[in-house]
Amino acid sequence: MTFLFNIGFLEIELLDIIDILLVTVLLYQLYKLLTGSVALKIFLGLLSVYLLYLVVRAAGMELLSIILGQFMGVGVLAAIIVFQPEIRRFLLLIGKTTAFNNDRFFRSFPWRREQAEKLSLTPFIEAAKTLAGKNTGALIVFAKSSELKYYAESGDLIDAVVSKRLLMSIFNKYSPLHDGAVIISGNRIKAARCILPVTENNDIPASMGLRHRAAIGLTEVTDSIVLVVSEETGQIALVRNGEVFRNLSSADLRVKLNQFLFDADQRSAAPTASEKSVNAA
Repeated sequence: MTFLFNIGFLEIELLDIIDILLVTVLLYQLYKLLTGSVALKIFLGLLSVYLLYLVVRAAGMELLSIILGQFMGVGVLAAIIVFQPEIRRFLLLIGKTTAFNNDRFFRSFPWRREQAEKLSLTPFIEAAKTLAGKNTGALIVFAKSSELKYYAESGDLIDAVVSKRLLMSIFNKYSPLHDGAVIISGNRIKAARCILPVTENNDIPASMGLRHRAAIGLTEVTDSIVLVVSEETGQIALVRNGEVFRNLSSADLRVKLNQFLFDADQRSAAPTASEKSVNAA
């Protein structure tokens, strides 16, 4: 073990420094995850009870130590029940950032390249342009490493070939399928009228409606790309990793879709004058 220095009677080693840094990062990520929700207050309450338990145990207060010890004994199970949504979102975020969930890990496999090349962007761009001109809202999800089976099953399974006419029919205001998202998996429309998770980020501008918030919420926990057409303004936007690229023209939309769906390096393009971005932390 690599010895570094002493603080009083404590001997600080390199492993201790690494341990402290990792715990700090973990606590910071937990704080970010819980910020803005009631779960943060519950977490701070549980943390206070645990710190009190450590103090009374160190002070030798046996009766209070036994009572708090029994509480801490069921604390893990209680935390799992209370923080179930936050734990699920935290695990999704971890899974999203692993190497096996990254398209770059699979880019050398021929079947992944063949699948990506078969997807034509023209129907989506033409449909988005027409829908935007009519101020008809739309929400189109492009699945990447995950097929989004859980979200697809929340709607109506279609499994149809992509076409502009079909997309226009689905998002027609009088269609029973228009309310919700369309999920694209591979080169097919997998499902329509799908329910997406809405972001809990309180920093989203009020100008963004429920479609944008649902798009941000999904991209916060998956690597999907979401195309949004605003019903209020007719603007076209793309969402990736919680970041919104707004007011895109048809040319900008094609460039961004090509970059986000087919660029193996996932490099960020230089911002254009017609583009605004909002970061959802």
